[in-house]
Amino acid sequence: MHPKRRENRTPHRINNRINAKVVRVVGDNVEPQVMSTSEAMRLADEMELDLVEISPKADPPVCKIIDYQKFLYHQKKKQKEMKAKANKVVVKEIRFGPNTDDHDYNFKYKHALKFLQDGAKVKAFVFFKGRSILFKDKGEILLLRLAQDLEEYGVVEQMPKLEGKRMTITFTPKVKKKK
Repeated sequence: MHPKRRENRTPHRINNRINAKVVRVVGDNVEPQVMSTSEAMRLADEMELDLVEISPKADPPVCKIIDYQKFLYHQKKKQKEMKAKANKVVVKEIRFGPNTDDHDYNFKYKHALKFLQDGAKVKAFVFFKGRSILFKDKGEILLLRLAQDLEEYGVVEQMPKLEGKRMTITFTPKVKKKK
């Protein structure tokens, strides 16, 4: 393997790869100061640690005296934690028929309300079977009624839209304001 290719694998310049003449040195047991790169390297060697260029665009570049492998390990660990904390969007579906009566509507409305309160998106749809497609205005009225009933808990992301035999509407939960 070519030695140059191996060099580019690390996201930071370390030790002999730092090409600035003067650097600002920081670290746990080091007093922050500006010194020549060779002095900084000698100091890192004495402490049996690495000199790592943290901020190459600064003037002079900032280098930290640390154990580089440990530093990379902690960075990967932080990225994993952040990835685990990222929100995963859940979409719940609720199905209606064009002639859904009030009791069924209220039952499904309560489910939609619970889903929005739990932070999930809700996709409600009216499914038209056979010739019931003639009642698409009934389906639209039903979905608009649902939108009106849920307006204080969710935001309509997509108004009722007919796609084949389904008319769909999508809701996103409203963000709660922190006091």
